[in-house]
Amino acid sequence: MNMNIHTPNSRRKITIFDTTLRDGEQSPGASLHPEEKIVLARQLAKLGVDAIEPGFPISSPGDFAAVQQISREIQGVEIVGFARALRHDIDAAVQATQDAANRRLHLFISASQILLQFQLRKSQDQVVKMAREMVAYAKQFVDRIEFSPMDASRTGEEFLFELVEAVIAEGATIINIPDTMGYSLPDEYGRMFRRVRENVRGGESVAYSAHCHNDLGMAVANSIAAIQAGVSQVEVTINGVGERAGNCSLEELVMAIETRKEILGVETGIILPELYETSRAVSRAMHFPIAYNKPIVGRNAFQHESGIHQDGLLKNRNTFEIMDPEALGIPRNMIILGKHSGRHAIQHRVAEFGITLADGQLEELFTQFKDKADEQKHVTDDELIRLVGSTINQTLERFTMEDVQVITSSLKNKVASITIVDHILGSEQAFSATADGTVEALIQCIKASMPFELEFLDLELQSMSHGERAKAEAAVELAVDGRPYRGSAMDQDVVMAVVKACLSACNQAARAIVS
Repeated sequence: MNMNIHTPNSRRKITIFDTTLRDGEQSPGASLHPEEKIVLARQLAKLGVDAIEPGFPISSPGDFAAVQQISREIQGVEIVGFARALRHDIDAAVQATQDAANRRLHLFISASQILLQFQLRKSQDQVVKMAREMVAYAKQFVDRIEFSPMDASRTGEEFLFELVEAVIAEGATIINIPDTMGYSLPDEYGRMFRRVRENVRGGESVAYSAHCHNDLGMAVANSIAAIQAGVSQVEVTINGVGERAGNCSLEELVMAIETRKEILGVETGIILPELYETSRAVSRAMHFPIAYNKPIVGRNAFQHESGIHQDGLLKNRNTFEIMDPEALGIPRNMIILGKHSGRHAIQHRVAEFGITLADGQLEELFTQFKDKADEQKHVTDDELIRLVGSTINQTLERFTMEDVQVITSSLKNKVASITIVDHILGSEQAFSATADGTVEALIQCIKASMPFELEFLDLELQSMSHGERAKAEAAVELAVDGRPYRGSAMDQDVVMAVVKACLSACNQAARAIVS
């Protein structure tokens, strides 16, 4: 029997402490309005996190108001009031969270010698005294006190032991040992928790938490090491947002645990189908694009262009995927058609359109496809359909664009017009609109041109090369009857790329409605 395999009943529950709205928001450029924080807090609760740190109440009136509103509204989740080891910080955190059904205070103070000397400008004795007094002060308001010695991984053991022992004596119930600068290696970080527990009086009487930054790309690995050392809580952010290189990514940690739970012997209470939407909600609110190769939620995380991989996936998904994207709320779109794709993948995608090609037609299509793929990085569905139509001498798209015109001015509203051909109805109509932005005007035109109601969800723009003749790639997401459709297109003209991407999504919706 493999003694490393854990049954469901033997798995420890890891508390997921989300600090997206506090530490995550401290990432440069990620500032959130109070209303945005409240919306994201609702989604975090829906995701199933155990604790939310909604902000830093003393930092601004807006942050105080957001923490206060979240404390009043969000039920079933512990609300954490964040404060320096200062009386006025604690008072603000206590007041902001006083209406929470379940709350704790999270106090922190600098601990490493370099921070004491150059940032806090206090001696070690002064820091121990401050920590003692402020934990004792906070304890009169709430029972659950979390304490963090900031930059613990660069703090000498002797002083770390002294500081942790002091706050435990004053009533701290959770000790967070943060790798504030992302400096630790996994074995070092795990050993630090073991050493604290073994050498601090009262060390076995409190819970432990890990808080890892990602400066060396090891935040998730260090958090896993902490779990293996007995930690019961991990502090994370959605998409790994946070200061500098960010924090431990919630989605990466949760899926590492979920995928390897038999070995790790732990589990979380996260609702997996909510992961993708939560990731996108944070990305939109903070205006932080998600890297294409970001694990779990990046665009390429479950997409494959290699012909060998595509062939294996079409035969059995488990050949080249260790997770099911649909279980995480990610739309299934595993095959990306590019110059590395093979005939099997092309044939499979064409069959999904309800089209069967003879061997000679498939070879002709494959030749055209390779030429197109060499010209640009990948071939979108609408481009493939046009290639198929050219091969069999038919127009397969319902909607095509005949003409687009835009008038832009720094002084006036932007004006857009578009002529759309509906090949099913055999009609050609022009539509126009004005708006504050060119893209907004174009989208209004496209909405008016469609025989179904659509909701515009998202737009991503990216330059595909350098120089003045660079092509732009537009990726658009629309919803029809609540179902999302994603279209992408490339063009040297940004406006044309957006229009083509929108029409691609509309044609996908039209095919789905017919089928």
